[in-house]
Amino acid sequence: MVSASKLISIGIISLSLMIGLGTFYVISDLSKQKRREHIEEIVSQLINIILYIWMGKIILNFSLFIKDPLAILAYPSNSHAFYFAILLSTLVTLLKSKYPSNNKPYFIESLVFVLLVTAFTYEFIQMVWNSNAYAYETLIVVGFLLVLFISLREKIASSTLLIVTITAWSGGMVLLDFIQPIVTLFGYIITPWFVGLFYLISMFIIINKRRRERLGWN
Repeated sequence: MVSASKLISIGIISLSLMIGLGTFYVISDLSKQKRREHIEEIVSQLINIILYIWMGKIILNFSLFIKDPLAILAYPSNSHAFYFAILLSTLVTLLKSKYPSNNKPYFIESLVFVLLVTAFTYEFIQMVWNSNAYAYETLIVVGFLLVLFISLREKIASSTLLIVTITAWSGGMVLLDFIQPIVTLFGYIITPWFVGLFYLISMFIIINKRRRERLGWN
């Protein structure tokens, strides 16, 4: 049975995501058709992450899953399942980036913008409604990233913008880890080793894609 607190957490994430998608749709300078396509793709990516989290729960608790599958399905997702989902999604993105048919101009920027607005909204709700003592610092970091992203979006190349944003996010998460007992992202505890691994994989994807574009491979 899903607890009331878990349902509330899911509701907050869902509300934050709707605000993120709505904000993107309202202020984006893309055509309405492109905005709809990007929103559909973002939702598809997020559904994949949810499926990867469930997959991570099963793989990380495989022996228990064999004995009692329902116990795993009812067990709340932990941070390790979240790490598994994010890293697997990043690796899938790496594989897809090798094929020209999967290159979608401006989609990654749209995804990053939606995630930043969603994270900002989520942390704001946590701070105001749930009086989360750790949400204030995270809100400052995410707010800074959102302002940075919006201010640089029209001034620098897409790949450079992603590098700056991911570097700033990674640095901010590591900094928070030094000044707070725990650092969370959508309720999942974030550790420095995960941030470092995510940063390295992301930089590899971005730099490799930029190199391929310069060589005319895509």
